[in-house]
Amino acid sequence: MNRWTRDQMAARVARDIPEGAYVNLGIGLPTLVGNHLPAAGSKDYREILLHSENGVLGMGPAPAPGEEDPDLINAGKQPVTLRPGGAFFHHADSFAMMRGGHLDICVLGAFQVSATGDLANWHTGAPDAIPAVGGAMDLAIGAKKTYVMMEHLTKSGESKIVARCSYPLTALACVSRIYTDLAVIDLTPQGLKVLDIVDGLSLAELQRLTGVPLSH
Repeated sequence: MNRWTRDQMAARVARDIPEGAYVNLGIGLPTLVGNHLPAAGSKDYREILLHSENGVLGMGPAPAPGEEDPDLINAGKQPVTLRPGGAFFHHADSFAMMRGGHLDICVLGAFQVSATGDLANWHTGAPDAIPAVGGAMDLAIGAKKTYVMMEHLTKSGESKIVARCSYPLTALACVSRIYTDLAVIDLTPQGLKVLDIVDGLSLAELQRLTGVPLSH
C-alpha cells in the first residue's frame, strides 16, 4: 500500500476545485493546496480566488525562499504571495464573506468526521490540549461546500472517520468530501461513497481500516 504524501493529497484537492471558485484554505494541511493550483499560462490554468480570514483575497502559492514578505501572510501566519488583482480588507469584512455564503469551498483539517458529515477539528478534549476554533465554525457553516483534508488514521491506528464524533463538534452535517492519505470519500444521502483509493489498497481493506460502512 502506497499512502499519498501530503503534497499528493493537496494536488488531489486542487484538481477538484473548479474554475471561478472562491476558496478558503484552513490552517495546517489545507494550506498546501495553494501550491498545487495551476499557474497562470499553463494549459490547465483555472482562475481560482483564494481567501484568507485575516483579510486577503487572491492569494498565490508560497513564496520562494528568501522572497518572503513579512507583511503578507495567511491566517496561519505563513508567508504567501498575491496574484494580480488580489486585495486586502478588514478582518470583519473577511468574516462577513465567510458568514454570508460568499465562499464556494473551504478546505479544513479535522480530528474526526462522522458518517453524517459532522466535523470536529478544534479541540480533542484532552486536559493539556489548547483549543483553537478560530474561524472554523464560520467557514464550515458559511461555505457552500466543506472539504476535509486529514490523515485517515490516528497515530494509534484508529480511524478519524467515525460513526459519531467523540470530540467537541465544530459544526453539524457540514462536510461534503473527505481527502485522506488513503482515499477520497464523498458524503452522500446514501452514505459514504469512495471516489478514489491509493494503489495497492482494496476497498475491503479500506473498509476494515475505516470501520463505518463504505460504498464504491
